[in-house]
Amino acid sequence: MSGISALEAAARVAELRREIERHNRLYYEEAAPVISDAMYDRLYRELSDLETRFPELSSPDSPTQRVGGAPLEAFTQIRHLAPMLSLDNTYSEEEVAAFFVRLEKLLPGKEMQTVIEPKVDGVAISLLYEEGVLVHAATRGDGTVGDDVTQNVRTIHSIPDRLASGHGCPRRMEVRGEIYLPKAKFAAINEERQAAGEAPFANPRNAAAGSLKQLDPAIVARRGLRAVFYGTGLVEGESWKTHHEALTGLHRCGLPVHEKVWRAKTVAEVFEAIHALDGVRHDFPFETDGAVIKLDSFAQRASIGYTAKSPRWAMAYKYKAEQAETRLLRITVQVGRTGVLTPVAELEPVFVSGSTVARATLHNEEEIARKDIREGDLVVIEKAGEVIPAVVEVRKEHRDGSERVFKMPEVCPACQSPVSRDPGQVAIRCLNASCPAQMRRRMEHFASRGAMDIEGLGEAMVEQLVERGLARDIAEIYRLNVAKLSTIPRTGEKSIANLLNAIEASRGQPLWRLIFGLGILHVGVTSARALANHFYLLDALMAASADDLQRIPDVGPVVAPAIVEHFARPENRAMIERLREAGLNFGERDERREIPAEGGKLAGTWVITGTLSQPREEIAELIREHGGKVIGSISKKTGYLLAGEEAGSKLEKAGKLGVRVVSEAEFRAMLD
Repeated sequence: MSGISALEAAARVAELRREIERHNRLYYEEAAPVISDAMYDRLYRELSDLETRFPELSSPDSPTQRVGGAPLEAFTQIRHLAPMLSLDNTYSEEEVAAFFVRLEKLLPGKEMQTVIEPKVDGVAISLLYEEGVLVHAATRGDGTVGDDVTQNVRTIHSIPDRLASGHGCPRRMEVRGEIYLPKAKFAAINEERQAAGEAPFANPRNAAAGSLKQLDPAIVARRGLRAVFYGTGLVEGESWKTHHEALTGLHRCGLPVHEKVWRAKTVAEVFEAIHALDGVRHDFPFETDGAVIKLDSFAQRASIGYTAKSPRWAMAYKYKAEQAETRLLRITVQVGRTGVLTPVAELEPVFVSGSTVARATLHNEEEIARKDIREGDLVVIEKAGEVIPAVVEVRKEHRDGSERVFKMPEVCPACQSPVSRDPGQVAIRCLNASCPAQMRRRMEHFASRGAMDIEGLGEAMVEQLVERGLARDIAEIYRLNVAKLSTIPRTGEKSIANLLNAIEASRGQPLWRLIFGLGILHVGVTSARALANHFYLLDALMAASADDLQRIPDVGPVVAPAIVEHFARPENRAMIERLREAGLNFGERDERREIPAEGGKLAGTWVITGTLSQPREEIAELIREHGGKVIGSISKKTGYLLAGEEAGSKLEKAGKLGVRVVSEAEFRAMLD
């Protein structure tokens, strides 16, 4: 772009701003990025360079002058007491060296020490503690105002509601850090999502962001998020002089901080620390995409100051994600349980980031066209977040003319039925409710742990049932018997008995599980619970209008029409009648909540903490069945704290607020 004119530069700047804003929205607000960090950084650097070369094109609303994304409308907003800025970052060791030289010039003749620590690939968070008590938690937002996620953050066990006393903690302090999903937990959640017919999260960062955006803290609590803290905003009542002192102080106050931190006085020591971190970062429970280099002295930081969006005294060095070149042999199309067609790249197997990759998601037709991906292309593969394979680049210079442009099919690849594009959406959907691919995914979802919880009816068994014509829809699950299941190879008597017992037990599952298991578009667990609690009977739900439905919390203008449309389809109504004949609980056994919510044995608001004799969700379900409501955090309005072993900080908080504490033995007595 050395010879670019001012007019061409203006056009390119406008284009880059639109593109970067789009990716900012996908990353920060929707937690669904479609390009790698490296590709985003290239776009950002190109825009920054053009604005430097053509100062007249600079604008205060440029992405280079702002931080993060706008707060979500679903949350109230909190103003940070000190701005929450982002860091300049680079993939170049030469730029790290240049950064160190700049520091030396800005601090002539002064002894200078830096701190090097892991850059956690999570969601930035700011906590405010006053007199040692957590007041609120907010996301970065636009750097000045963020989303209030206090109730969700209170469900994270590694974040204390109250700081450790007797350790000189500041009387008022903003703590800055990252919320992340541990890698092991991420793998388990994705396994559950796939078993339920849901799309897996692309990487732990997306999963953490999606979890933190949940409006129901109980869902957040089940995700198993954790946190690590690396700095402060406003601090009153403490005079830490260095970053290293501050980290030590935060740790003494009971806040989790980085276990591995290096200190360096020379640029050679900085690189030694960066390389040492690279050697151990895969052992951390969180994903680490780089190293952060900071001045240690707070006085020196103050003398150097800030730019409009970043501190001058810090820089992030990002490790290059491991990539590999391979041939894209062909593009196939998968059909999900709701009929959505998803293109998948079938690759020549290639080893990258610790495993052999033979397939990669291509998201949708629009993404394929934007990247101009063709069958037969030589492509660059990268594991997004080093977990999910993705095609990040096409080596177009290697094309020989044999490559084939891909077009999404006009009929479903599984059943040859017509397909249709959703209005205003990029999704293409198979319209045949009897499509075998959809049937498999729907049966897997129906039997999943979060729905009807039929143990033994996983992906492999469902595949066998559909392939052999033993079950063509979810109602036929209840017509299975020993004779039918015995025709499946390598299926023993014990496994058949266990499966039939699990199917029999599922007939009595509560109504909300059945509603969720039906796989109604846009209806998740929270919506299913709200619908069951409002209508009591499936027949009443089926008769409801869109206006009736929108009066219910958790059911909005998108969900309501989807529910009405689902029950309006003759094939769905026929399916429901067959489920009725199979003896499933349609709400009749709830007896229209014979014990009203206000007068049940466990009426009131409950918080659960500690280790109990049953999984927490089972205990919560018992409470709901007997008129109680389960929430994630304690306040003055909380009725009961059910405290198991190792109850922790919630027990202390309950005592101070006067909340009644109930042991498990007392809880069982209340039920009896």
